[in-house]
Amino acid sequence: MFFEYPYLLWLLAVPVLLVLRYLWIELKDRRPHLRVSKLDAWTAGGRSVLEWVRHIPFLLRTAALALLVIAIARPRSSSQVEKVDTEGIDIVFAMDVSTSMLARDFTPDRLSAAKDIAIEFIASRPSDRMGIVVFAGESYTQCPLTTDRATLINLMKDVQTDLIEDGTAIGNGLATAVARMKDSDAKSRVVILLTDGVNNMGEIDPSMATEIAKTYGIRVYTIGVGANGTAPYPVQTPWGIELQNIPVEIDEPLLKSISEGTGGRYFRATDNTKLAEIYAEIGRMEKTRTTVDSFPVYKDLFKNYALAALICLLLEILLRALMRRMP
Repeated sequence: MFFEYPYLLWLLAVPVLLVLRYLWIELKDRRPHLRVSKLDAWTAGGRSVLEWVRHIPFLLRTAALALLVIAIARPRSSSQVEKVDTEGIDIVFAMDVSTSMLARDFTPDRLSAAKDIAIEFIASRPSDRMGIVVFAGESYTQCPLTTDRATLINLMKDVQTDLIEDGTAIGNGLATAVARMKDSDAKSRVVILLTDGVNNMGEIDPSMATEIAKTYGIRVYTIGVGANGTAPYPVQTPWGIELQNIPVEIDEPLLKSISEGTGGRYFRATDNTKLAEIYAEIGRMEKTRTTVDSFPVYKDLFKNYALAALICLLLEILLRALMRRMP
């Protein structure tokens, strides 16, 4: 156990001083005197229960004060951080976030379906380090490689269109994904590149990005997303949003070239079910053993101490009320 604010523990000196003051008052002879000829009447009755019980309320109040000081110092516990040997690989999702990913041949649309199924894939592989790269007319890293599943899933949920220039820069997206894992010492490194269009922007040619991935020994699994023929796409009109059928254009030869050139595979997803099957198939790929640091799990304990302080205060109130009724 450790404290978030250990310097507050100096406040424990207050209850200690209160105890010393209480003892000084009790030991000092301030009781009234009465001269009598015999003590038999008092000694025969023994000590009254109140003589002992009267100290308990003070002890309860002092204990409550000490427990409150500990509570505001925020005690926490954590599991021990240690090296653990697990099986896993490094995976980076390179996701197309161009506006065409809003087409509704998937439920509710291509991008939402891709995110939901990717999240299921992330949750099913707790031993892998994963990251997220998004691209449209340009690319950027949404999340670097990490084993923090909660952060990864939250950042995947935050992926959306209109954050960067529109377009489809497949070469830039792949190059950024490769850059995220080029320094990784994992024996197995994979990029899952998902797009629904044709490369039409970017400073890096897809063939060059493919060669870079091949140089670093990174396999690329490409996924073409879109129904065959046409797909309904939401278009703003003077009468509101209307769905219009637009042709589905996926550069399958390019995606096949990328995957074959790096030792991966190309997949075509035409609906949610097919996309889920593709992720499941990728999930069955080989794993390699790697050593990673387990993350400590922190647990706040201040509630326990605050509750104990409250119980002490309630007991003090109850005991004082009972003492007033005692003869």
